[in-house]
Amino acid sequence: MFREICKGKIHRATVTEARLDYVGSITIDRALMDAVNLRPYEMVQVTNVANAALWRTYAIPAEAGSGTICLNGPPARLFQPTDLVIILSLATVTDEEYEQTTANVVHVDEKNQISRIESHRLWEL
Repeated sequence: MFREICKGKIHRATVTEARLDYVGSITIDRALMDAVNLRPYEMVQVTNVANAALWRTYAIPAEAGSGTICLNGPPARLFQPTDLVIILSLATVTDEEYEQTTANVVHVDEKNQISRIESHRLWEL
């Protein structure tokens, strides 16, 4: 059996840019990507806390420590600078993989710098 799970979450990050004239994606501070085990071009789900807009796209890295959260292309119409977002890193896993997965929830401050990381061993929940 396969299960779709949340393997990582960037919680309440602040959008720093929205660039309509771009081919698409979300640009994320590389330090945040690393903290949630997110690789370049991996699919993510982004939810806007203010208006409940939900978008699935791929992540591309920005410079580590930059605090960048930039929605590129069409989602720039739904996400604007200063909006808070939740970014989920998803995975499809087998039951065996589930038993070995640790999901990280990354909390950030107002400048999108890591303030705390919660690690959840899924098999212990």
